[in-house]
Amino acid sequence: MVKILIAEDNAEIAMLEKDYLEISGFETEIVADGSKVVNMILEGGYDLLILDLMLPGCSGYDICREIRDQTEIPILMVTAKTQSIDKIRGLGLGADDYIAKPFDPAELVARVKSHLNRYHRLTNAYSRTAEESAIQIGNLKIMTRSWKVYRDGQEIKFPNREFELLKFLAMNPNIVFSKDQLFEKIWGHEYVGDSATVTVHINRIREKIEDDPSKPRMIETVWGAGYRINL
Repeated sequence: MVKILIAEDNAEIAMLEKDYLEISGFETEIVADGSKVVNMILEGGYDLLILDLMLPGCSGYDICREIRDQTEIPILMVTAKTQSIDKIRGLGLGADDYIAKPFDPAELVARVKSHLNRYHRLTNAYSRTAEESAIQIGNLKIMTRSWKVYRDGQEIKFPNREFELLKFLAMNPNIVFSKDQLFEKIWGHEYVGDSATVTVHINRIREKIEDDPSKPRMIETVWGAGYRINL
């Protein structure tokens, strides 16, 4: 059974999320102390994290940053913060989605299912026994089936959206794609968001693969057109 951790200090909201998710067939556990979340995720075998940003003990931003360095499970942020900068910050730290309070519990369940389905499709595809293929771009090596990225021989952790975006650009080198094209290709029609999400993820990828992210050479911005990866 799919196991979900709900990190939420508002007992009423946490129980609402728990009830709707368990009715939909998910196993859930609630934690209200932010300082416990990271260890629970790394040791508890969870498939997805629903993360409130304003937790006692440790902020959701810090939790997201630490988790993303060690695992690729989907992270869905739930928060009362509604400003764009909060959303961008959360996505920039590796969150997969963002939903603002108050929210429709049915929408939360739908988003959870969407992210789990996508994550499982990706991990199943990359774990097949078919021959591994690699894309080499300078000092970067992208293993398309095992979902691994190496820079100068050292593995770099990539959450699923970042990996999909990097892989897509790498498989279509020297071609310019607009933000709208990349958003549709990687996030799809079911995602509630906009193409600004692409910029956040491009910047996060650059921080991992570029020698100088402020002057990117591998993933180039073509002003007024979009992005391309250079071979």
